[in-house]
Amino acid sequence: MALPSIEEVRSEVRAWLAENFDPDMTVGDWWDRLARSGYAAPSFPEDSWGRGYDRPRANVVAEEIRTAGAIGPPSGLGYALAAPTIARHGNDEQKQHELLRILNGQDAWCQMFSEPGAGSDLASLQCKADVDGDEYIVNGQKVWTSTAQLCNLGMLIARTDSSLPKHVGITYFKFDMTQPGVTVRPLKEMTGRAMFNEVFIDDCRVQASDIIGGYNNGWAVANTTLAAERSSLGSGGGGAAGAAFPGPMAGHLEQPVRGFVGQFRTGGTGGGGGSMADRLIELARAEGKANDPVVRQGLVKLYTMQQIGNYSALRMRGGGASMAAPNIAKLMMSDMLRLNREVGHQILGADGMLMGPESKTQGMVQEMTLFSPGPSIYGGSDQVQRNIIGERALGLPKEPGPDKSTPFKDLLVSR
Repeated sequence: MALPSIEEVRSEVRAWLAENFDPDMTVGDWWDRLARSGYAAPSFPEDSWGRGYDRPRANVVAEEIRTAGAIGPPSGLGYALAAPTIARHGNDEQKQHELLRILNGQDAWCQMFSEPGAGSDLASLQCKADVDGDEYIVNGQKVWTSTAQLCNLGMLIARTDSSLPKHVGITYFKFDMTQPGVTVRPLKEMTGRAMFNEVFIDDCRVQASDIIGGYNNGWAVANTTLAAERSSLGSGGGGAAGAAFPGPMAGHLEQPVRGFVGQFRTGGTGGGGGSMADRLIELARAEGKANDPVVRQGLVKLYTMQQIGNYSALRMRGGGASMAAPNIAKLMMSDMLRLNREVGHQILGADGMLMGPESKTQGMVQEMTLFSPGPSIYGGSDQVQRNIIGERALGLPKEPGPDKSTPFKDLLVSR
């Protein structure tokens, strides 16, 4: 079936918004209406609450929602990571039920991948899920779990068969974060905030029906999630920032939409990276530094990187990018944040040492500076991204190690 033209999409979205959007609606009611229309995730297939649009048409939907003064789909990792993973690997029931609850904001998901001994080498994870009838009993620990304190569900990968090689005996689950046995402990950052958490899992349970992508096929499913994460980070944000936050714990679903207008976001990319250069250009003008040649050079470089990142994101979403594109995008995001930090302080000068809402920029540049080491670590460190590019895209040899067919239980890491 042929797609409608760009102008037909624009006209249809405008008409739908005029009839359906009301800023006095609650966020929950608006998101449900948006999700059921297919405009929350227009690039998803029609059987997955989307419209099957390509990227240019999906961008038109986003533009029209913003122009109408509405808010976009839910922020958070459910929309950015869990939704595209379920759309690709989920069964029909999961696509109908779980996807809808993500797109209409009823559920908030966190990503339960990294562990204290399994970060750079994620496949060495030790969290176990032992079968018990139609359920699995889960024990283990996760760390660097973003927004876990606000989420009722998790994307959990756990070891289900230690007799298989480490990349094979892993299963991907939908995990109930509200059940007994789950302990979430926030990890305070230099900024004073706590986006990251460690999560302790003691004798918790998941249903066999909560497996996503098949038993012992979790590594393949997780790689879909990781690709979505890296491409979203590379296109400008952290995946968990943006407008209203979904789920029952944040308390946004019952609030009126008008309180979140102006915080539009698309595709789970957040708002940090996409406006870096614009914000600093405004700051340079306000501080009389717009004609400083060093500052101008830094701003031009940052703007150029920002645009290249946007174009790369469009290519990835359109299916025309190389297999290494998400990893390159993640590296670019780290570089952009470091450059953003440096140019911001060139503009502020000594005022950059002052923190808090009464400082220049209300502390925006200063807080970003304290947070800037994070993106080069989370979502896979810069070193991990370079290893992946070298091995998987360029065909360079791996570091010496055990044969890939070695059962996990026989590896030193399992002891």
